[in-house]
Amino acid sequence: MLIDHWPLLGLRLTTRRLELRLPGDEELAELADLAAEGVHAPDRMPFLVPWTDLPPAERARSVVQHHWLRQGNWAPDDWALNLAVFENGRVVGLQSVAARDFAVLRQVSTGSWLGARFHGQGIGTEMRAAVLHLAFVGLNALEATSGAFEDNASSFAVSQKHGYELDGIDRHVVRGRPTTTRRLRLTRARWESHERVPVSVGGLSPCLPMFGVPDDSATDPRRPAS
Repeated sequence: MLIDHWPLLGLRLTTRRLELRLPGDEELAELADLAAEGVHAPDRMPFLVPWTDLPPAERARSVVQHHWLRQGNWAPDDWALNLAVFENGRVVGLQSVAARDFAVLRQVSTGSWLGARFHGQGIGTEMRAAVLHLAFVGLNALEATSGAFEDNASSFAVSQKHGYELDGIDRHVVRGRPTTTRRLRLTRARWESHERVPVSVGGLSPCLPMFGVPDDSATDPRRPAS
């Protein structure tokens, strides 16, 4: 079976309302359709790479290609897990968690997007909670990083709920204009001190070598057994 060779297909993150997992082919098509509908207001650009400026059909295709690219380029020392987010069985967005040299640095970064019609419903908070739980409990990470443009109040609100702290700024050019992003960092201690969304993880153990993590549950006694 394919899952024997690619155990990430069996990884499941579950919160009160959401399930996060790799999408099947038709679910990937649904995710692409959702992106084509729109992810944010046209006068805003929350992404360093302005992929949402593409026409709808090209935007949808880029979602499919990016998914395949991340799967094909996976390596234990350089990986990015792009999980489709489901609410009541429907695709609502994408949540990523990524790392380089995780075995040494034990640091991850996160990113996400939601279909525009699902904004403002608390989904962003829960999907971030899911991958932070995976990182800190499942993979025994020490830190998580994120970032957002200065005008992205909703992203900052989600990060604040989880305990992130400001970690400096970066300057970029997006749409031909100078922009400023604010970096954010969350330590394990800060994450543990904040109220957290309950998260369950399934199918993790066979995936651990793919993340550059020894399959040794003694590393963290709270690590999910399956």
